[in-house]
Amino acid sequence: MKKFSILLAAVLVLATLLSACGPTTVNQSSLRTLNVNGTGTISLTPDIAYIYLGVHSENPSASEAVASNNAQTQKVIDALKNLGIDEKDIRTTNFSIWPSAQYSPDGQQTGTTYMVDNTVYVTIRDLSKLGDLLDTVIKAGANTVNSIQFDVADKTEALKQARDEAVKNAQTQAEELAKAAGVTLGEVQTIGFYDSVPSPVYEGGKGGGGGDMVASVTVPIQPGQMTLTATVSMTYIIK
Repeated sequence: MKKFSILLAAVLVLATLLSACGPTTVNQSSLRTLNVNGTGTISLTPDIAYIYLGVHSENPSASEAVASNNAQTQKVIDALKNLGIDEKDIRTTNFSIWPSAQYSPDGQQTGTTYMVDNTVYVTIRDLSKLGDLLDTVIKAGANTVNSIQFDVADKTEALKQARDEAVKNAQTQAEELAKAAGVTLGEVQTIGFYDSVPSPVYEGGKGGGGGDMVASVTVPIQPGQMTLTATVSMTYIIK
C-alpha cells in the first residue's frame, strides 16, 4: 500500500511537470493595414506610324488581274523605297484573288470578274514624311489606305516616370488618410502595379486612287498625343 502511494505521488508530480512544459497561447491583435491606389500619367507625342497600303484590281481574266496588280503594287513599293523607307519596314500582309459573278439588271449572269488584292504593312519612322508618303503612294497606284496607327517607339523612360508619379501619388494619399484617421503609417507591406498604354488610331478608311488619280496636295496628317498610365497599389501597416 505504501509503495502504491509513492508511485501515485510520482505520477502526479510528472503530470504537473508535463503540463507546465505544454504550449501556451498568446492573444495577438490583428495587423492593421491601409490600402491605397495611386496613378501617374505621361503624355507623349508619337514618333512612329504604321499603315496598311494596298492595290485592288479587277479584270475578266484572272491572269491579267494578277499581272496588273503585281505591276501596280511593285510601283507602290518602289515609291516607298525611293522615299527612304527601309525594305525591312515594308511587309506583305495579304494577297488574295477571288471570282465575282456579274449579273444583268434582269438577274442573268453575264460573266465573271476576278478581284485581286495585295496589301503591305509599312512602318514610318519619320512622321514628317507621312503626308508626302501618302500623296506619293496614291500617285504610284495605291488605291486602298487603311488604319494609320501612331505610336512611340521607345516607351521605357516614359513608363518609368509614370510609375514614379503613381508611387508618389499613392504615398500622398496614404499620408493624408492616416492623418485624417489619426493613425501613424508604418512600413509598406505590398506593392503592385499595372501599366496602360493605349495607342491613338487614325482610321483612314479606304481611299480611291490608283494610277489614274493624282492627289493635288499633300495629305494632312495630325498624330495628336498618346497617354501612358501607370496604376500602383500599395499596402501600409498602420499604428
